[in-house]
Amino acid sequence: MKAIVDPRQARHDPKHFMANGAILQNPEQPRRVEVLQAGAEAAGCVFEAPDDHGPGPIAAVHSPEYLVFLQTIHERWMRIEGASEEVIPNIHPDNRTASYPRSAVGQAGFHQADTSCPISADTWASAYWSAQTAISGAAAILDGERAAYALSRPPGHHAFGDLAGGFCFLNNSAIAARYLAGKGLRPAILDVDVHHGNGTQGIFYRQSDVLTVSIHADPVRFYPFFWGHAHERGEGEGLGCNLNLPLPRGTGDGDYMRALKTGLERIAAFGADVIVVALGLDAYEDDPLKGLAVTTGGFAVIGGAIASFGAPVLFVQEGGYLCDGLGANLASLLEGFQAV
Repeated sequence: MKAIVDPRQARHDPKHFMANGAILQNPEQPRRVEVLQAGAEAAGCVFEAPDDHGPGPIAAVHSPEYLVFLQTIHERWMRIEGASEEVIPNIHPDNRTASYPRSAVGQAGFHQADTSCPISADTWASAYWSAQTAISGAAAILDGERAAYALSRPPGHHAFGDLAGGFCFLNNSAIAARYLAGKGLRPAILDVDVHHGNGTQGIFYRQSDVLTVSIHADPVRFYPFFWGHAHERGEGEGLGCNLNLPLPRGTGDGDYMRALKTGLERIAAFGADVIVVALGLDAYEDDPLKGLAVTTGGFAVIGGAIASFGAPVLFVQEGGYLCDGLGANLASLLEGFQAV
């Protein structure tokens, strides 16, 4: 399987993370790239560098105001006397229609949903090449590849059109899907991360040319809390083009596969001719952010089920955090896919 990665993705090295009021080490570490690349290579992937497709595909998903913010905010933040080394918000508007401030502190609160997405001097470059990795994966599908793996890091599915959150800055899966749709394909995004892809849902919620399906731990008591509930079906033109399949905490392989079957049935009904898999591996039973209990063998079954659908597939890396099983889980899923 063709695979894409760029070493500049490892330059983003976030330090700050807050959970339950405690300041902890950020789990979205650069070493994830090394571990995931080794796992993909164990499954037979051959890596190459991404092409630079320019800002256009990114700007097709994210607002220019937000992109200027991401590129300039750290330099502006460093002019604040006594500021932290990373841009971390401490105030937020109550809605997206609130007035837009000129202050760097105010704009950080407007464009960063939480404290898990600190911005350093290297964040923009890493996020940019993470997105270009996903776009290059989409280009490989357009060139006739049956499947491709985009090792995109930092991840993307919690990023809205103008809002970072949950370790995410640019929504790589959404960017890839919009790119494919722009080339005349009918993509579905299948998000298998343990957390709901709230940014992806938000981007496409009122659109009908991209289907969004997410299988995740029930957000009633799990991040991202405010999105990912079963009644969220899309609005306007997009009504019926969003499917959330929340699962009880601790769900294992069997019930997970039943949800996946439902998701693939909806993708078939949509008439999708390509699937973008937002590939979180944090549904693993021993993931540090655990919410579900998928086994290493279960990931192979997930991969096989996706392959059986019969459409070209672009895997775009999302979550899956440093633990003993991370690389093996990726290898298991990709091997399961390639065995069909």
